Amino acid sequence: MDMQTWRDAWARADDASRALRGALGALGVDVGPGGVRAQVHRQGVPLVHVGVLRAEHAEAVAEALRHRADAPPHSTSIP
Repeated sequence: MDMQTWRDAWARADDASRALRGALGALGVDVGPGGVRAQVHRQGVPLVHVGVLRAEHAEAVAEALRHRADAPPHSTSIP
């Protein structure tokens, strides 16, 4: 993998990890600096490592995901 591919993948993984960390924070889940972190696979695939969560935090995440899955889809059409 060339350096630009790695940089692009890292930027995407870093953005995604920050977004996930922020969403978890909004749920009151403090994962700390190493709990959610960016990674790049050796083939250049951007990844987000999600470390260990306390059981109550995992339950809060699951509930938020279930709630979102049950919500009606957002309409993007203009009436």
